[in-house]
Amino acid sequence: MSNSNKTLVILSPGFPADEADTTCLPSQQLFIKEINKNFPSLKIMVIAFQYPFSKSEYEWNKNKVFAFAGNGRGKLQRFFLWIRICRKLRQLKKENNIIGLLSFWCGETALLGTWFGRKYHLKHRCWISGQDAKKENKYIKWIRPKSEELVAMSDFLADEFYDNHFVGPAHIIPIGIAPEMFLNVKSYRDVDVLGAGSLIGLKQYDVFIKVIAALKKEMPSLKAIICGGGPEKNNLENLIQKNNLADNISLVGELPHQRVIDMMQRTKIFLHTSSYEGFGAVCIEALAAGVHVISFVQPINDAINHWHIVNNESEMEEKLLELLQNTETIYDPVIPYLMSDTAKQIVELFDEANGTINA
Repeated sequence: MSNSNKTLVILSPGFPADEADTTCLPSQQLFIKEINKNFPSLKIMVIAFQYPFSKSEYEWNKNKVFAFAGNGRGKLQRFFLWIRICRKLRQLKKENNIIGLLSFWCGETALLGTWFGRKYHLKHRCWISGQDAKKENKYIKWIRPKSEELVAMSDFLADEFYDNHFVGPAHIIPIGIAPEMFLNVKSYRDVDVLGAGSLIGLKQYDVFIKVIAALKKEMPSLKAIICGGGPEKNNLENLIQKNNLADNISLVGELPHQRVIDMMQRTKIFLHTSSYEGFGAVCIEALAAGVHVISFVQPINDAINHWHIVNNESEMEEKLLELLQNTETIYDPVIPYLMSDTAKQIVELFDEANGTINA
């Protein structure tokens, strides 16, 4: 087949239902767009296992998506789901010049990607992105991945995966940002502290609220916002009321991705209280928006400007107060990684002939 027919198949637990669905895996969306931009001759096809919840085939930004609507079904139904996906993969292989398969997360996507790749002698790479590096991931013993097949999103994830599964990822490729998303620079920063992400226990937004409650004693007019939705919403609302923080903390729900970025550009400090974080795309987005980031987890071994790592709540309170009260704090954009570079590095993993995929 001609070079223009080369195809990369991406296996993902979910994918945006349409182009307006910007809150579903925004970093993965941007990643695919950057592949499209940098490798216009490379076809991208996406197989979405669980979401959208309706089985369909559609185009997303001129990329073909096959949604299987698995929707977290039981073991027997999941087995039949995998059979249907394997049939689709065989069909795609017959009709396209597939250069490889890329799995988002090392779970059921990687299980099928590994099996199919080995059976049909196709390259498979798995992008470890978060909790899939944990010891509790039971898929790993079935996948039995080789080092070369694994791509970690951060140094932290590479170490975590090795410690838990005794296989060291051969590649570390962080996600990046697209600078053009941050052109609408604000001349003011009227939000003191921002948090963004799913309202789940792992993200520890109760700690976020405790830290704001502690700082209110020194800064009574402190303004904080939390963007996101999830099962912890009611508990967090009760905690805000209990601590008399209704005038200090606003829960604004889930917002379109660009609106979150716009809010970052009005913010001074991004407070990331998650107890476990593979990389934290929101953190590098905040840095690109000129925000200082404070977090418990250091994803990359090398220090990143304006990203402050703390060990406990007390240190988080101290660092937050220090930055907010210091009139010399500079809110300049910091861009440690570009998504265009991420896309190039991932595609290079499949380019055996070194540059035969046209850029």
